[in-house]
Amino acid sequence: MGSYLSIDETAFSNGDLYTILTNKKAKGKKGAIIAMVKGTKADAVIQIIHKIPLQQRKKVKEVTLDMAGNMGLIVKKSFPNATQVIDRFHVQKLVLDALQEIRIKHRWEALDTENDAIENARNKSLKYTPELLENGDTRKQLLARSRYLLYKSSSKWTDNQVERSKILFEHYPDIEKAYKLCQNLSWIFNNTKDKTSALIRLAKWDEKVRQAQFKSFNSISRTMSIHYKNILNYFDNRSTNASAESFNAKIKAFRAQFRGVRNVEFFLFRLTNIFA
Repeated sequence: MGSYLSIDETAFSNGDLYTILTNKKAKGKKGAIIAMVKGTKADAVIQIIHKIPLQQRKKVKEVTLDMAGNMGLIVKKSFPNATQVIDRFHVQKLVLDALQEIRIKHRWEALDTENDAIENARNKSLKYTPELLENGDTRKQLLARSRYLLYKSSSKWTDNQVERSKILFEHYPDIEKAYKLCQNLSWIFNNTKDKTSALIRLAKWDEKVRQAQFKSFNSISRTMSIHYKNILNYFDNRSTNASAESFNAKIKAFRAQFRGVRNVEFFLFRLTNIFA
């Protein structure tokens, strides 16, 4: 069983989801799989996990998971002594998605503006010449090519990305503000040693989000305030759900090796033989 577990969901074929409970100590090798249950309904998963004796389930100290309510309920009902730790990378991914949403919104606006300019030029029988920025990008290209640099810390940018970010932030200050919020949250997770400091810093970050007045960021902030206790549990042992994500990647690679899953039952049998 192990004292430190991860729970996550993955798809085997045709988008059918399975809930997988794994043992961190096995490090993705023999003994990693504790349970694989078809579907993500809490009641069905709990019923299967409860086949494991209660005495063994009581030994579990910590379970890492995402913010899905069903996962929290499964852990609560199945492992009475376990601390729930919400994966920091799920939290950060939500914030990065909100940042990309702002960039994409501006990109659609730039596309509409360019299309209008092309149509106007055609109506007047003129040749359309796009406006080029300092680095040779059009606004549409600037917003498309900035996607990956927004995922990275500014210290890891290449020279081209530094130049592109400077132009991007000059023309779109709201993207710069959102980017700084993302990096600030990442800094909190990387550099905070204890729960008390983390709580204070997250509260200050929350205040910055409110002042920024981004709708999507406000939604994330509300979600975090609902789950803040389990998010703060990360600072006890700095546990993440990386082992579960890594194991999911292994399953997908295994599936790709056999060009998909035709017989799910046999595929599960093979997985359990190797990893259970």
